[in-house]
Amino acid sequence: MHTHHDEWILILDFGSQYTQLIARRIRELNVYCEIHPYNADISTFKKHPPMGIVLSGGPKSVYDEGAPVLNLDYLDLGVPVLGICYGLQSLTHSISPNSVEKAEKREFGRARLLIDDHTDLLKDVKNESVVWMSHGDHIKHLPKPYNVIAHTSNAPVAAVRHQDKPIFGVQFHPEVVHTEEGKQILKNFVKAICGCEAIWTAASFIETEIKEIREKVGEDRVLCALSGGVDSTVVATLIHRAIGDQLQCIFVDNGLLRKNEFQTVLETYKKHLKLPVKGVDASHRFLENLKGVSDPEKKRVIIGNTFIEVFDDEITDENGFKYLAQGTLYPDVIESVSFKGPSATIKSHHNVGGLPEKMNLELIEPVRELFKDEVRSVGRELGIPDNFIGRHPFPGPGLGIRVLGDITEEKLKLLKEADAIFVQSLKNHGLYDKVWQALAVLLPVESVGVMGDERTYERAVALRAVTSVDGMTADWAHLPYDFLAEVSNRIINEVRGVNRVVYDISSKPPATIEWE
Repeated sequence: MHTHHDEWILILDFGSQYTQLIARRIRELNVYCEIHPYNADISTFKKHPPMGIVLSGGPKSVYDEGAPVLNLDYLDLGVPVLGICYGLQSLTHSISPNSVEKAEKREFGRARLLIDDHTDLLKDVKNESVVWMSHGDHIKHLPKPYNVIAHTSNAPVAAVRHQDKPIFGVQFHPEVVHTEEGKQILKNFVKAICGCEAIWTAASFIETEIKEIREKVGEDRVLCALSGGVDSTVVATLIHRAIGDQLQCIFVDNGLLRKNEFQTVLETYKKHLKLPVKGVDASHRFLENLKGVSDPEKKRVIIGNTFIEVFDDEITDENGFKYLAQGTLYPDVIESVSFKGPSATIKSHHNVGGLPEKMNLELIEPVRELFKDEVRSVGRELGIPDNFIGRHPFPGPGLGIRVLGDITEEKLKLLKEADAIFVQSLKNHGLYDKVWQALAVLLPVESVGVMGDERTYERAVALRAVTSVDGMTADWAHLPYDFLAEVSNRIINEVRGVNRVVYDISSKPPATIEWE
């Protein structure tokens, strides 16, 4: 993946939950980096070697059976190396097998860093700043020729360096926000020690990508399925900028979009972004195929398959297209090459997966090197309106997995109204941009209520709002009570058929963001 990057940092993944965070922090310094499994074949990097290597942390002990082992050939690439937690232990353990000691108790949480050597890695780092520890083992005997450059009251070895080569290690996590000077430490490593110039920006990405798309596509045509979301919109805008009307976009209304969404999004595509887009209303077909189906996985499969059928019907000129554009993001790529093997499917993700095989198309994935926040930066740079860029993620199966149980026109209408009240209220109160995702779910229960002098037996709606950085983990949003009271009142008063509103206070994990 790294062929067109003159300067980049290689992150070898030993299984840490924070590995993606290391990548994000380095990219925030405007330096491109990539994550590869710790056991990646070193020969793949010899043609375009990185300017530095970071060894990530990991959950295992170096003494565990099957613990990841560092391939020492990486140290012979002659570029600077930074080991973090397990990455450092693996480094010292592979040089001197008795250097690491199994700790009596795990060291977890905040500690104060006491610096012994302020040069290189710890230049301009405040003494006694807070660092975040998270490890079981610790280094007992530091092998020669390594020197201690920092310690904490609990750990005699908190940071080290090789006395002759630019090889460093820290026993804490500089990538997490709890480490106060973490950004400075990574900056020292990436810029001062590795010599990266910080040329990775949204503008440089667009320039490079446009050139690559033109070279790859030539005179051929590209097909792009738009979902109304940020990723596919950025992909389409980028490709359109590169090849103009050799691109054809299709935006399908599956009947499971939010209230008035099909019309408003189509208008943005056509009028503001000037994309060559065809809008297809296939809502009736989707709802017909979903009739009577309650199982969430079955719903997903039906929605995905119907989407492929509709798409296929619309492309009458089958031979005219060679490529299908997709908004694959970097976390999806990492997931598929993870040394732990692709992680268990929690839910089957909805993209146009079945199309390339069926129609003999090659994939083109212009944002597969980017994280979600980077896609947003590229979108802004491309001039996509801010209210579009800031949109919350919306699942491919849409409201189909927010109506729990079987889907009917009537249930969708109730949910669209309740959802619209919730989302609009968040915007009116300046809360929309403070949450990662907000949604309403129609529950398959009816409960007793009182309206006027009459008893009612009507439906319940659950509201869910979460805060997150990347959707991998999420906490429920602590929205003000008076705001929730106002939304609940409005939904119960304005949406006929709903008499109860509840607020979901579960975090991810263990709950997922969506209910199905």
